[in-house]
Amino acid sequence: METPPESNWSTNDPTFESKLMNFTNRPESSRSRRTWWSGFSMVEMMACVSIIAVISFLAIPSITRMRTDSERNLAIARAESLNLAQSTMIQVRGRTQASIDWAAATTAAAKYALLRDYLAYAESTLTLYMPASYSITFEPNITDMKKAVLTGPNGKIEY
Repeated sequence: METPPESNWSTNDPTFESKLMNFTNRPESSRSRRTWWSGFSMVEMMACVSIIAVISFLAIPSITRMRTDSERNLAIARAESLNLAQSTMIQVRGRTQASIDWAAATTAAAKYALLRDYLAYAESTLTLYMPASYSITFEPNITDMKKAVLTGPNGKIEY
C-alpha cells in the first residue's frame, strides 16, 4: 500500500483525517497502477531510438556541408584581407619601395611576412593563416593591383 505524501500533513491539522480518508479511499486500481507503470516499454524505447537515428542521418550531411561552406567563406575572407593588406602596403611604403620589397620576397611565405604588419590578428605563418587545403598565390608585381589567386580542394576559387 502506498504511503501518503509527507508535505503539509501533520496530526495537529484538523483536516488531517479527511485528507487521509481521501487518499486511502481512492480505487485500488489507481493506486496499484502507479507501481505497475514504472517505465517505458521496449517498443517505446526502440521508437525513440529510431526517430533519433533518422533525424541524425538527415542532419549529418547538412552539418558537413555547412562546415565546408564556412571554410570556403573563411578562405575567401582571408584572401580579400590579403588583397587589402597589399594596397595598404603600397600606400604606406610608396609604390617604388613596395615594389622593391615585393620583388625581393620570392616565396608566398616571404610575401605574407611583408603583409603581416598590415593585417589585424594575423597568424605567424601563411600556412596557419589560411584554412586547411586552401592556398594562395600572389602576383609577381604588387603594383599591378591584381587579386591573389585562391586555390581550394576543388581548384581555383573566383572571388
